[in-house]
Amino acid sequence: MTVSTQSIFITGASTGIGQACTLHLAQQGWQVFAGVRRVADGRKLAATSANIVPVIVDVTKPAHITRAVKTVEKAVGRRGLQALVNNAGIAVTGPLEFLPVDELRRQFEVNFIGQVAFTQACLPLLRQGRGRVINVSSISGKVSAPLLVPYSASKFALEAFTDGLRRELSPWNMPVVSIVAGSIATPIWTKTISTADRMRSRLPRRAESLYGPMIARGYQRAERSAARGVPVEAFAALVERILLAERPRTRYIIGTGTWLAATLARLLPDRWMDAIIRRTF
Repeated sequence: MTVSTQSIFITGASTGIGQACTLHLAQQGWQVFAGVRRVADGRKLAATSANIVPVIVDVTKPAHITRAVKTVEKAVGRRGLQALVNNAGIAVTGPLEFLPVDELRRQFEVNFIGQVAFTQACLPLLRQGRGRVINVSSISGKVSAPLLVPYSASKFALEAFTDGLRRELSPWNMPVVSIVAGSIATPIWTKTISTADRMRSRLPRRAESLYGPMIARGYQRAERSAARGVPVEAFAALVERILLAERPRTRYIIGTGTWLAATLARLLPDRWMDAIIRRTF
């Protein structure tokens, strides 16, 4: 197939990484099904290119998933779907000791269960189109840091899902790839800080007295990460490279310092990593 006859579905396409990938791949001739949660966001994307088809989908809602897949199936017909990028995600932060369990459930519903459910629904189309799956993971799926435990746990789960699905689909030569992202210049940093502020305001005074200094340093770290983030255009170019690779690697790393962090996590004893992270926070 030529690029112009290939179709891809990207979840979380309204902002950041998902939006950049949508715009870039549409420009390269891909038919992009852009998963968004708001009609207004879909209209903005559609106005930029005839190759973009906005699809309203919340990956935590089965009815949305079913409707979205039917929309794609009707559009692509017998040629199926050539790629799925699981990018939708949120970041729940806060001291685990005081974090409401419902917040953990919300984190996993979006970042893990929703990704699995949407992938399951797309697999028949992907099999038909000899497609591939790209999961947008994070260095937090390799290194668990204070105040980011819910997010890290969901990304660790996504890493396990990626490895397991890749091995299950290997008889059909359907690649499943993980992108381990570090600091990327997207609105997620502002959103995360805003969400953390709301969560912090609901914590008991005891939580503030115990974790206040750590939370303040966490804010500073998030601001530094936002400032040194890799441009989203670089991420989009990486996705294109993965899509065009005849035999893509199982895992790609992007972001300032991400490769070093992943290597240290793999090689150093746990206590050494604990000391390094403790100095950071």
